Amino acid sequence: MQSGIYKKILIATDGSENAKHAASSAIDITRLAGAKLYALNVLPDIPHLSYFGMPIENPKGVSLEEKKFEEHLEADGKKALDVVVEMGKKEGVEVEPVMKKGHPGSVIIDFAEKNDIDLIVVGTLGRSGIDRVLVGSVAVDVARRAKTRVMIVK
Repeated sequence: MQSGIYKKILIATDGSENAKHAASSAIDITRLAGAKLYALNVLPDIPHLSYFGMPIENPKGVSLEEKKFEEHLEADGKKALDVVVEMGKKEGVEVEPVMKKGHPGSVIIDFAEKNDIDLIVVGTLGRSGIDRVLVGSVAVDVARRAKTRVMIVK
């Protein structure tokens, strides 16, 4: 079945259980709509030097520890994408994996705009109270700023 509503769908994944639930929903919608599915993992800019989601430049360059940390993040990101690709295969849905680097919310929105995405699907940890204020939420950031439909899966 081909739907006129969704032609291109984006699932943003970080490899968490909630992201897997969101990926499952995105795969189901993609299959029903006959759409194309992209899985996006965003490697954050020097996350241990970030403050409230805004990257802070390291004036001394990248240390060996930072390089190892970035390699670890990249390996985790690839695993997260591989999981979504495998989930898609089991449901007969082809998934195009994409890895980018930057501020997650901004990268997701930018990718969606540049690729004419009709629906962005993201998971959320469901944080509340001070945790939500301090940590913030990529899902909320995307939902507030995206120009296209956003589905948040708990």
